[in-house]
Amino acid sequence: MYPLLSKTVLFQGDSITDCNRDRSNTDSLGDGYVKRIADVYHTLFPGSGTVFLNRGVSGDRARNLLERYETDLLALKPDVLSVLIGINDVWRRYDNGDPTSCEDFSRSYRLLLTQVKRDLPRTKIILLEPFVLYALPDRRAWREDLDPKIQAVRELANEFADVYIPLDGLLASDVAKGVPTESLASDGVHPTDLGHAMLAGYWLKYGCGI
Repeated sequence: MYPLLSKTVLFQGDSITDCNRDRSNTDSLGDGYVKRIADVYHTLFPGSGTVFLNRGVSGDRARNLLERYETDLLALKPDVLSVLIGINDVWRRYDNGDPTSCEDFSRSYRLLLTQVKRDLPRTKIILLEPFVLYALPDRRAWREDLDPKIQAVRELANEFADVYIPLDGLLASDVAKGVPTESLASDGVHPTDLGHAMLAGYWLKYGCGI
């Protein structure tokens, strides 16, 4: 693990990233993997001057990140942008009958990344793939919608990202090795404390040397 070469690291995403952050406090990191990453990093590299920011918003889809681009991304001018988005683009099909096609998902995500490359060409990009665990019986059916979106994120990562973190595969591997699914995400989506610790560990492993 090596120190980040940057000063500002911005995390964008949905509720998994948001994780109860205090919207009235721009420095709030929430209670999830973002806070754990910052705590570990500052313990290992005190005085580094690295700033971690969380602008995840619960319920967001890829198109919402695009809508918030000016205020919650461009204005912050991050040296590193970390994005975890996509599960709500899947979930809303099954709970609200409000699907997002893979084409629309990919289009919004691509436009977001294109704008970052245009406006912030020195910003390093870390993409995390969306994931689902089979903690509830209906979650297996989500594969039909989720898998094409994961593939879309992988294709975007090949084009735009400096680091790609294959969370769906990594967490599935943890389960295959005997980690109980419910101990990682009781609903298959929102990480438990252990789940957030695992996400933070993977982020630090893959992204910290960027």
